[in-house]
Amino acid sequence: MNPYVLTALLSSLGLGTTLTFASSHWLLAWMGLEINTLAIIPLMAQHHHPRAVEATTKYFLTQAAAAAMILFASTTNAWLTGSWDMNDMSSPIASAMVIAALALKIGLAPMHFWMPEVLQGLDLLTGLILSTWQKLAPLALIVQTAQAIDPLLLTTLGLMSTLVGGWGGLNQTQLRKILAYSSIAHMGWMIIILQYAPQLTLLALLMYIFMTSSAFLTLKASSSTKIGTLATIWSKSPILTTAAALVLLSLGGLPPLTGFMPKWLILQELAKQGLPLLATVMALAALLSLYFYLRLCYAMTLTISPHTNTFITPWRVQTTQFSFPLALSTVVALGLLPMAPAIVMLV
Repeated sequence: MNPYVLTALLSSLGLGTTLTFASSHWLLAWMGLEINTLAIIPLMAQHHHPRAVEATTKYFLTQAAAAAMILFASTTNAWLTGSWDMNDMSSPIASAMVIAALALKIGLAPMHFWMPEVLQGLDLLTGLILSTWQKLAPLALIVQTAQAIDPLLLTTLGLMSTLVGGWGGLNQTQLRKILAYSSIAHMGWMIIILQYAPQLTLLALLMYIFMTSSAFLTLKASSSTKIGTLATIWSKSPILTTAAALVLLSLGGLPPLTGFMPKWLILQELAKQGLPLLATVMALAALLSLYFYLRLCYAMTLTISPHTNTFITPWRVQTTQFSFPLALSTVVALGLLPMAPAIVMLV
């Protein structure tokens, strides 16, 4: 892609998200979401592959439907209350429509069906943008309107997403689909704690962005898109493979890695709020996700490539990829747990 076009598209992505962050008026927020969607579509379709075009079309249709629903809900709210202000969502019908539309935007269950299919059709870097940056604007709107939304609805969305994210990834062999289900499960953790401790939602989002960035950049560095190809990267770059296995375990929430921190704090907060049963179900749902991360770790570190698949072991060639973002995100994804007390004091 032409560097000028790429710069314009990435700038528009940033502009759309910033506009949504800064707005308290529904029309401005909707405009930011639309700029965001329109800016990522050329990035998704840049490879002119039928799979990429199909994924782009699916993404466009779901995002357009969600945007139309947001516009309809905000107009309904303005009609009933006389205000376009985001903090004045006194109509329960408009609130329910808004949360349904935003859940469709970020892929919360049961509006998650587009997410694995779309992510599977994209290259890894565009998939990374879709899994991290594109979640920010809708999540900001959910955080701003959370107090007007029925708590039972938020809890149901969060619990369903965690269960579906764990259950859906169990029988997958494509790494991008596994990461899509991982994203759905992590969004569930963020939504379920939102009404009790919004700062923990932001902490979980930040940790998720670092861990997912590290996972996607590792797969990009090793050119892996299927579980079968993971078995060949051990002989090619053992240090990268070791770090990748630890990052996956961090995504699963194993101590003493960074991913344990948000899950631990969220479960602690749920128990404090008098919801031990919900905390137990969430912890059991995390075990489902942990199983498929362990599958990937097993394929990466405990299988010998010539005997387990039909792939040719790749040559060790000097990489020309820029490795600083991978190094930074990996360090954060692995080593932040000892700083948990300081982070808790900050949030």
